[in-house]
Amino acid sequence: MKKYNLFKNAGYAIEGLLVLLKERAFQLELLFIIPLLILLIFLDLTPIQKSIMAGSLIIILIVEALNTAVENTVDLITDKWHELAKKAKDTASAAVFLSIVQAVVIWGFNLFSF
Repeated sequence: MKKYNLFKNAGYAIEGLLVLLKERAFQLELLFIIPLLILLIFLDLTPIQKSIMAGSLIIILIVEALNTAVENTVDLITDKWHELAKKAKDTASAAVFLSIVQAVVIWGFNLFSF
């Protein structure tokens, strides 16, 4: 059995983050998410509301990372068009879209509820 090495595994995670930072979609999401996270500091909301709203934004980045992993894996397996490859990439992309929708709904409820 392999011995677990926290520092080595953290290095893999940092390498993964560096890969993500080169992805255009991830960059665009950060362009919106970072200012919204900063805005949260100044909003007059409860800590629970702020946590949920911040979490909804972080989920977008997590799902985008998984989407990138799916896309890279599919590209590794085949460079030819295949219906199943398209379905895998499209459903991973749909997951990103749904994570954005849930963040918009959460932010909307918290900012515009009366």
